[in-house]
Amino acid sequence: MAYWMRSPLMVWGLGTLGVVILCLGYAGVFQGEIINPGGWGQVWQFIAASAQPDLSPELLRVTGKATLVTLSYAVCGTFLNLLLAIGGGLLSSEVWWLSVFPDRSRGRPPALWLGVRALLAIPRAIHELVWGLFFVNIWGLDPLGAILAIGIPFGAITAKVFADILDETPRQALTVLLNSGVAAPSAFAYSLIPQAFLNLLSYTFYRFECSIRSAAVLGIIGAGGLGYEILLSLQSLQYRQLWTLIDALIILNGLVDFGSAWLRQQLGCPNRMDLTVHAPNRTVGETRSPYLLLPVLLLVPICFWYLHPNVAHLWAPRTGKLLTQIVQASLPPDFSLVPQLLPLSLQTLAMSVPAIAVAALGGLILAFPAAHNLFLPGGILHRSRSGIGGRSGAWGLLLLARMILLLCRAIPAPIWALVILFVFFPGILPGALALGLHNLGILGRLLAEVIENLDQRPLEALQAQGSPPSLLFLYGVLPLTLPRFLAYALYRWEVCMRETVIVGVVGAGGLGQLLTEQLSSFDYRGVVTTLGCLVLLTFSVDWFSGMMRRSLR
Repeated sequence: MAYWMRSPLMVWGLGTLGVVILCLGYAGVFQGEIINPGGWGQVWQFIAASAQPDLSPELLRVTGKATLVTLSYAVCGTFLNLLLAIGGGLLSSEVWWLSVFPDRSRGRPPALWLGVRALLAIPRAIHELVWGLFFVNIWGLDPLGAILAIGIPFGAITAKVFADILDETPRQALTVLLNSGVAAPSAFAYSLIPQAFLNLLSYTFYRFECSIRSAAVLGIIGAGGLGYEILLSLQSLQYRQLWTLIDALIILNGLVDFGSAWLRQQLGCPNRMDLTVHAPNRTVGETRSPYLLLPVLLLVPICFWYLHPNVAHLWAPRTGKLLTQIVQASLPPDFSLVPQLLPLSLQTLAMSVPAIAVAALGGLILAFPAAHNLFLPGGILHRSRSGIGGRSGAWGLLLLARMILLLCRAIPAPIWALVILFVFFPGILPGALALGLHNLGILGRLLAEVIENLDQRPLEALQAQGSPPSLLFLYGVLPLTLPRFLAYALYRWEVCMRETVIVGVVGAGGLGQLLTEQLSSFDYRGVVTTLGCLVLLTFSVDWFSGMMRRSLR
């Protein structure tokens, strides 16, 4: 048998295709009617209203206030996320424990390292919407709940990434300082942290963009902001108002996207996130304009002032009393739900697999025209003889691809699910399509940045040999792009598993729908059991995707 037939990429590719087909069959794609023909009229009204958004002064005032609320939640949540990630990332990094407690006989950190990682894994596996529903049950609609709902799970996620960045940063300078008798905190501050700073900062920017989208999702459960207003307009079928709010959300995401990219370019940061390839190690002193971060930092107190979260809730006696009652009501877990959880777990898995398949395929198709270094004049695949029409077409294709990607990622998955339910009967398929569309926009944008930062030397060598654009793409761009794209797709699969909760809120099925019902009815014993099942399922996907990434390197 030919080697390419036995290669890990081919084996995993065929296996993935088979799993996708099985999941689509489980979702009911190949049996019975899945489309409701009577809903196409609503869809057409929804699309037609996009050309005539409601621009009345009253709605614009509401939209402006909702936009500020969403932005403020994102800023405050990212600030809390960063505070938790700095401590958690340090304590969950292997290099920290090897520096504090050197074990030269085995070269491994103490067991405490694994304990910290396991502790952070639990909040990381629970979606921010679940945290938001939990805090709503304790404090009502106080903004503090939404800030914590973003900060806690994102802090655990960022801590893991920070730990990985620190562990993969070259340690020569750190080793020299430690061998000279310098204490571990000082050695870190003068060697490892400056080298890793730009990578840490770049991922923080990416997490802030994610916070914008999460703030919109939390609005659906009553936290306010654009998500809440969008849900109200959609439920009342006020499509012109809905598009005004959606346009505001798209503009907010676009401005944050552009501002983040500009700041990272000025500071010399690498890509938003880098899962497989190490960026050049630059230090803080090499950044062009570090003072550009000051206006960003000034946003934090302004946003906290604007939201006025009641921080006193954290140490109020009533909070402690309610938490005690919840803990008592949660134990022991309701294990009688296990037979019910098994089919729901299959539904959740069957929702996440087609979702990431749609996101990966769509993101791959749109990422190439969305990259500015391929088809534009001077780009890798640009034909030098193409005239004005060719240049205009390339610019038009780039703008169209970027607008589609921005639209897909700016609209929260639950809103996509509600729109899709106009024409699809309720079930896990609408949830999968909603998650796929939302993650398509994220994956496509990440991959476009990967393409824009490709190593030019292999491509220049192919160009020097007179290779046509088609061969440049097949033998240059595609091989350089695919490994990192597969890593991103597998990473987003883990995220899709967590996000099945948010489409469950609107009735897409799976563990998310059951969890929402349990939280609404204060069934905390059932909540603990369902969350445990969801966490185990998330860890399984995490382990499996990690194994795939390692085998494909």
